Amino acid sequence: MYGGDEVNAIVLDLGAGSVKAGYAGEDTPKAIFPSVVGCRAGPPAADGKAPQRERFVGSQALGFRRDNMEVVPALANGLYDDWELLEDLWNHAFSDRLRIDPKDHPLMLAEPSFQPREARERVVTRVFEGCSAPALFLAKNAALSSYATGRQTSLVVDMGCEGTVGVLPASTAA
Repeated sequence: MYGGDEVNAIVLDLGAGSVKAGYAGEDTPKAIFPSVVGCRAGPPAADGKAPQRERFVGSQALGFRRDNMEVVPALANGLYDDWELLEDLWNHAFSDRLRIDPKDHPLMLAEPSFQPREARERVVTRVFEGCSAPALFLAKNAALSSYATGRQTSLVVDMGCEGTVGVLPASTAA
């Protein structure tokens, strides 16, 4: 059980343009990579089943030309859209970039400010079932920006890859 002093929490911020991942308490993220996944049909299966989709995450998707590959964003209109691609981004951040096992670290996920409740519930389910994280904290991007400046309330203008949003996070918004 997580007691708070043994390991650092992992912070993940999935944006429409990039994913930022690192350890809580550090000044900068350890990994920043594009939040896209390249998908193409894999080789045919020997048992006659449909072929698995090959996936190339982040820079792997954009760095090399591959025949019949479609580069797909994991977020649509700033909200989580494709859950399999979202898990691919999480796994890439954990295993390839940070080289950690998410079972050993509590997670803090920054989420879009207007994320619907159903999507939040699905994120929680996927994190606990897919990653087996010991603890999870979901926080709105605007509230995290306000806290980063040392304030509990503020006007946050979030300028991202897909647009600009103005949010007034309340002191209890987290």
